[in-house]
Amino acid sequence: MKISVIGAGNVGSLTAMRIAQDGLGDVLLIDVVKGRAAGKAMDLEDARPLLKFNYHIKGSDDIGELKDSDIVVVTAGLARTPGMTREELLARNAQILKDVCLNIKKQSPGATVIIVTNPLDIMTLYALKITGFKPNKLFGMGSSLDSARFANLIAQELNLAATDIEAVVIGAHGEGMLPLPRFTKVKGVSLDEFLEDKKIEALAGRAVNRGAEIVSSLGTGSAFFAPSSAIAAIVKTIVKDEKRTIGLCSYLNGEYGIKGACLGVPCRLGKLGIEKVIELDLSQEERSKLAKSASLVAQAAGLLPV
Repeated sequence: MKISVIGAGNVGSLTAMRIAQDGLGDVLLIDVVKGRAAGKAMDLEDARPLLKFNYHIKGSDDIGELKDSDIVVVTAGLARTPGMTREELLARNAQILKDVCLNIKKQSPGATVIIVTNPLDIMTLYALKITGFKPNKLFGMGSSLDSARFANLIAQELNLAATDIEAVVIGAHGEGMLPLPRFTKVKGVSLDEFLEDKKIEALAGRAVNRGAEIVSSLGTGSAFFAPSSAIAAIVKTIVKDEKRTIGLCSYLNGEYGIKGACLGVPCRLGKLGIEKVIELDLSQEERSKLAKSASLVAQAAGLLPV
């Protein structure tokens, strides 16, 4: 299994490390900055005797090395700065993604592609248009990260282990996400059995703004520990054919009454990619919010040159 990670910044290099340490396949780290990917790959190689694990990783600035990849993770792009929304990144990252996608289409037409570049939902839809790949084989990291953030905040509030929480978040990644408290479970019990509505609403609001909060605290750059963990979990689900339900940014073709947009929704994932989009029984208000997000994603992606 050849797994390529495009972009050797914080998210990309940590993703490469996690995939290598999980023994999921041979890892290729690619970055346009000469020497960056090679240097980080060498550093990760040097860790093998200490970790007692003989994984294989290579770094390169040659996009041609991408050839015959089984899985491609695209993290290339500019990170947000404080006060910048994901949508403001759109024009700057669109050209980067377009060049990357054309190379993926040429070098690895059979690969499963995971988009991480922000603004995620718009970039995922744009990547589908550029490559012409089937939606089950190209999707975004999506709401798995958003769900993890919501679960972590709930765990902190209840002073429980994060593993006790099964949080559900759908919608656009970032400020457009839609936490679903009534689908969220604490040790298998509905969240509203543990917390009052006002507290749940406050936690959901914090989850929505978590990414911006991290960006503001860091001063430069954005989150990378949790995003790389989310990506590695997705890659593992594919490689191991776990057929696990996980939040992904998937193209919707009638599901949830939406067609022609990419949004975070629960999906069953396996070695062939997305096997099924899971439709939750949403309220009319929830459906309305989701439809609004879909409209914004489709509109923004439609303005980008193909």
